[in-house]
Amino acid sequence: MAKIKRIDHIALIVQDIQGALSLWRDTLGLEVSEIKHLTGEAAQVAFLPVGGSEVELVKPTTGDSGLAKYLDKYGPGMHHVCLEVDDIQGMLDKLKEQGIRLVDETPKTGDHGKKFAFIHPKATFGVLVELYEYPGV
Repeated sequence: MAKIKRIDHIALIVQDIQGALSLWRDTLGLEVSEIKHLTGEAAQVAFLPVGGSEVELVKPTTGDSGLAKYLDKYGPGMHHVCLEVDDIQGMLDKLKEQGIRLVDETPKTGDHGKKFAFIHPKATFGVLVELYEYPGV
């Protein structure tokens, strides 16, 4: 049976990565492990590890992307919570069987073979939830 292993990351959508880093890095003392441009998602992301999880600062890089539209509509703040699972397809099947609304009914494959899918926020009391399965897990 598919199960959740841990919180992988919490993503915060921001208008200005450097401005957000002034709080998360400079004031709170988190170290930046990487700042990356994700062209497929039209985003710049700063990764800040915390224990076994990360805070991710996400800035849209185009004005017409889904992230930009989200930022325009809701403003900066929490974008999604990501949970690592041991069997993403099994988890999606379980959720579908229970009538949970999904954004993605089958996982997509991202960097380094990582599989991911989203649960619709209307099914999770207003929180966009991402599921990750790392390769070889």
